[in-house]
Amino acid sequence: MAWLPDDFAHPTVLPVLDGYHLRPIRESDTDIDYPAVMGSRERLWRIYGEAWGWPPATMTVDQDRADLARHEREIAAHESFNYALLDLDETELVGCVYIDPPRKSGSDAEISWWVVDDKVGTRLEEALDSAVPTWIAQVWPFENPRYVGRDLSWQEWLALPDA
Repeated sequence: MAWLPDDFAHPTVLPVLDGYHLRPIRESDTDIDYPAVMGSRERLWRIYGEAWGWPPATMTVDQDRADLARHEREIAAHESFNYALLDLDETELVGCVYIDPPRKSGSDAEISWWVVDDKVGTRLEEALDSAVPTWIAQVWPFENPRYVGRDLSWQEWLALPDA
């Protein structure tokens, strides 16, 4: 069974709060992605490090650019999705949402997200926490999405059998 229907058109924008929105990440976002990731690297490593090995402490701008180019290709091929959380002018990246095919059994998608350190505990983070599950339920064709780090911990996710 295919991960997504052949005729599925992925969303290109989701308003979140006060001019902030999600849109598919691009290689050209490197200049705003790199400082967001590396500025929140310690917390992001605590979240994603054991599962994904990301973000490495030694990540360079060129490595980030290559990673974003890969994400852009995956989005175009509907293999997985990385949405950047951006300000209105798209001059600041303040988080990301990942929508991936399941690597572990028991779901049809694995979804996670983060905001930069200075947005943790803000209205923007609360709005994103509310918007993502609603958006997934209303727009995406999943019947049993898993919100990793939300409805189960990353440790619990790691312990699940592979898909």
